[in-house]
Amino acid sequence: MNNLLIIVFIGIGATTLMDLWGILRQPLFGIPKASYGMLGRWTGHMAQGKFRHNSIGSAAPVKGEQGLGWLIHYLTGIAFAALLIAIWGESWLQAPRIGPAMIIGIGSIAAPFLIMQPAMGAGIAASRTPSPNAARLQSLITHAVFGLGLYASAMLVQFFNAV
Repeated sequence: MNNLLIIVFIGIGATTLMDLWGILRQPLFGIPKASYGMLGRWTGHMAQGKFRHNSIGSAAPVKGEQGLGWLIHYLTGIAFAALLIAIWGESWLQAPRIGPAMIIGIGSIAAPFLIMQPAMGAGIAASRTPSPNAARLQSLITHAVFGLGLYASAMLVQFFNAV
């Protein structure tokens, strides 16, 4: 199978597992699902030259922000899968190991902590949210699940290549 196709599959698989975790944690722990509409709103405003907001929730809605947010969310997952292969090489695709997947998964927390949250008005690492430590812990768990998803998706590719 083409490596680009494999990377897309791994990125989508890992992001899907992360989203399933987001759905599961709502009834289990009472934690609401992530709103990717706000990601779409933020991205939509970039096209108009606005990159930072005091509160993305107060910013003017952008047409199609929900769909745009989901698209960006999945493209980001694919980009992190590509980063994993760029760093560990094609050999990782042949023999996936959990360590590199977890490094990328947990390391991907830098994007929301240092870029998205500050630009959306939540501060560095959710420092301007009502419960920053709870938000940080949930982000850490969610990104660890993404790392597990990178590994599990790569193992699934291996399984189907062997069949």
